[in-house]
Amino acid sequence: MLLIAFLGGILTILSPCILPVVPFLFARANQSRSSVLLTLGGMVLTFAAVSSLAVVSSEWVLRASVAGRQVALVVMVLFALSLMFSRVGTWLARPLVSLGNRLDAGAGRRSGPVASVLIGVATGLLWAPCAGPVLGVILTGAMLQGASAQTSLLLLAYGLGSALSLGTLILAGRGLVGRLKLSLPITAWLRRATGALVLLAAVAIGTGADDRLLAATSSQQSASLEKSLLENVPKAIDYVVSKAGASTMPTLESQGAMPALDGAVQWLNSPPLSSESLRGKVVLVDFWTYDCINCQHTLPYVNEWAKKYAKDGLVVIGVHTPEYGYEKIIDNVREQVRKLDIQYPVAIDNQYAIWRAFNNQYWPAHYFVDAKGQVRYSHFGEGRYGEQEQVIQQLLQEAKSAQ
Repeated sequence: MLLIAFLGGILTILSPCILPVVPFLFARANQSRSSVLLTLGGMVLTFAAVSSLAVVSSEWVLRASVAGRQVALVVMVLFALSLMFSRVGTWLARPLVSLGNRLDAGAGRRSGPVASVLIGVATGLLWAPCAGPVLGVILTGAMLQGASAQTSLLLLAYGLGSALSLGTLILAGRGLVGRLKLSLPITAWLRRATGALVLLAAVAIGTGADDRLLAATSSQQSASLEKSLLENVPKAIDYVVSKAGASTMPTLESQGAMPALDGAVQWLNSPPLSSESLRGKVVLVDFWTYDCINCQHTLPYVNEWAKKYAKDGLVVIGVHTPEYGYEKIIDNVREQVRKLDIQYPVAIDNQYAIWRAFNNQYWPAHYFVDAKGQVRYSHFGEGRYGEQEQVIQQLLQEAKSAQ
């Protein structure tokens, strides 16, 4: 699993969710190799630590995670300003001279190690990688079994894989910057342009604009590669194939009775529902979480189906099962439900009770239940929207014929 986690981390370079933090890392490209490595190390360690803490449901831990992201945004804004304006960099460096933390990368001084680690830590706090099959297995295992040394090692291996692929790009950019250093005007222009990109990225993350932009992208390619990795790495097949989220050929044979919907900490848009009360209805259960890029791609289709087929007897239930700590805060979920115009029932599954009942392992996951309460079809990940809609239509037709 350590090898799979490491290789899965390498594949994140193909995921669109890596794009928001790339400007932060490329801004360090003109520093020494040790500075670049310290930045990447800070990012990896922070990501592993924060992701490990996400399994702790204590309110103060969740609030601290949110506060940490806000502090990281402030750090990135200051870092951007120091790149754009030498005077700002000099002013920021004064109180940190004793630590060697010189943030002004363009003033002819090499930033100290503290500055490099600080930027890495801030990047790690802001980086929320796509929960593809590999990371999904790691995070759900942590959520279900609790934090452990093994989970932290897997997250660290995943982060190291990501750092390797990102570091390769950064060092390549460093070589390009090195060739341009002969021209001081160009170097100064590049520094300011990089600062502007860092500032734009920080603003985008702070306002949520990055989520809206990434919603127009697709991570199906990287997800399919991760699925292949999970299925083909020797000695790992028995452990992870059942958790890989790989889709099978469509079939409407019964997969068993619909599991219970008990255990949600709260319901939005509806009183608590049960599998018994839904008999006679065709049900689509959608496991999602609001900061998951893959879920953001599928939600418009789910929302459309909910509105289009409600009059025919379809009930859509969104089961919001958090991937990261800040997604456990109910007010955050409520706000996202409002922004996304989700009007169907949403069960907040912070304790993974419904997730366990369905034996689910993936975001997003769709389970289609017929009017007799039998799960007839399931789909994991993005894609095959036309096929899924056909399943809805067929199950509705069966329910109508049985009346």
